[in-house]
Amino acid sequence: MDKEWITGAEAMMRALQAEGVTTIFGYPGGAIMPVYDVLYDYTQGEKKVFDHILVRHEQAAAHAAEGFARVSGKVGVALVTSGPGATNTLSGVADAMMDSTPIVVIAGQVPISMLGTDAFQEVDLVGVSQPISKWSYQIRRAEDIAWAVSRAFFIARSGRPGPVVLDFAKNAQLEKIEYHPTKVNFVRSYVPFPTLNQNAVRQAADLINHAERPLALVGQGVELGDAHEELKAFLEKADIPAGRTMLGLSALPDDHPLNIGMLGMHGNYAPNKKEQECDVLIAIGMRFSDRVTGNVKAFARQAKVIHLDIDKSEIDKNVKTDVAVVADCKVSLPAITALLEEKHHDAWKASFLPLYEEEKVKVIEPAIHPTKGPLRMGEVVHQFAEATKGEAIIVTDVGQNQLFTIRYSKFRHKRSLCTSGGLGTMGYGMPAAIGATYGNPDRMVLCFMGDGGFQMCMEELGTIMEHARPIKMIMLNNHYLGNVRQWQDMFYERRKSFTKMKNPAYELIAQAYKIPYELVYEREKLPEAIDKMLKTEGPYIMECIIMEDDDILPMTPPGSNVDEMVLEIYI
Repeated sequence: MDKEWITGAEAMMRALQAEGVTTIFGYPGGAIMPVYDVLYDYTQGEKKVFDHILVRHEQAAAHAAEGFARVSGKVGVALVTSGPGATNTLSGVADAMMDSTPIVVIAGQVPISMLGTDAFQEVDLVGVSQPISKWSYQIRRAEDIAWAVSRAFFIARSGRPGPVVLDFAKNAQLEKIEYHPTKVNFVRSYVPFPTLNQNAVRQAADLINHAERPLALVGQGVELGDAHEELKAFLEKADIPAGRTMLGLSALPDDHPLNIGMLGMHGNYAPNKKEQECDVLIAIGMRFSDRVTGNVKAFARQAKVIHLDIDKSEIDKNVKTDVAVVADCKVSLPAITALLEEKHHDAWKASFLPLYEEEKVKVIEPAIHPTKGPLRMGEVVHQFAEATKGEAIIVTDVGQNQLFTIRYSKFRHKRSLCTSGGLGTMGYGMPAAIGATYGNPDRMVLCFMGDGGFQMCMEELGTIMEHARPIKMIMLNNHYLGNVRQWQDMFYERRKSFTKMKNPAYELIAQAYKIPYELVYEREKLPEAIDKMLKTEGPYIMECIIMEDDDILPMTPPGSNVDEMVLEIYI
């Protein structure tokens, strides 16, 4: 039989197909053109393997890949050209690294013979991406493609997930090789799934069994490890109240009786205060971000700390632990649960109730049920939550829109939230929502954005228009960069330095992209407008004119202890 010789570009398509890729978000250019030429055949007719989504900016390709990954649990893929095409993806790569999101970015590169000559659109992509990616590699020879792609996907999806960057030299795209499929499931010195230490399991169980005031902090690691049922079994057996980090909000349903709300700077009052009273604190798949701990030196000093995490580097990084259980929480949680005694902590749980009530009276009710004045962000989000009954996937941009949305949305199902946590990337919302519609096409996608974030990514309305993505976009327009404005009011003597925005006519922008649009500024018309939006097929933009000085509360001032969280602002 004659040997089959194919180009490196063709080999890339076969390698991606072998990894189960179905959707690629990308933007073509000179250094990746051989791949795009072959990709044409893989997106047409009977040979169709991939959906290729032409974004309008390479940063959006990375964010769309993130959105796809976050709701599907699969690896998202972005395909771009060299130079600025590659560097434009780096905000998305850094975002994925901070939030443990598995994506693979494949970027074209000049031929190896031209490296170091300052060739057109040449950039040292491996050099600039290594510090912000899980692995970065330059494919210099066509014969390395199958191995490099399989290794990239193995690293991206295994252990603590993260982004991988493949720098694909043009000569390797054009060279012909005899293709041999390769499957990588082992990398020397890389241990993605640590062996569970049974002694640590016994120590953790012993601490929990003797606790009188246990408190669990639930992070995104539960989502990434698909350990939702294991978490519930653990909490229910020992009757442990659980707070959730921002990225862990859909790891435990809102209506679960042991859910006590969100942790962090703008989380709920009760869990933040009670962190300073618990006697055993169990951190599950979370990294003790500064936005959760506040002043780390004073954080839970009275408690014994148990930390469950798959990544050993997170242990003792920010908070000193008494017991570390380094393993996938899908493995560690049931192991600990098996050793737990059935407990009831009724008095401890009851002590949260007065704090709930105080926050409800001072913050929540005024935010979601105002009776006069302009629309509030909280009431808009709350009414969408009531209308969708927690069934929608929630995507946010960054800023006050993000913080109000995560506080007042409802989460009933796993993998229901896409938001930029660690990096806080404005412009994330719209492209991540595009990715989410491909990652889970059976669920409604609501995308909440501020007027600032909307303008950072509104070129992606072209992508939404071309591919008819059914995203319900809610712009919360307060004519300010609202979160920065709030900090200026609180900490900079109300000196609003360049945070007020003069905005365009969004109705005309929506009209240009042939997307239905509605402007809402009257409270009485909001329910009808929401109903109309949700019943309209395809994409939709609702612009809500919001109170300009609406503040997101509660808040733990930066550098303060978590129990110094304030319910009101005194300026």
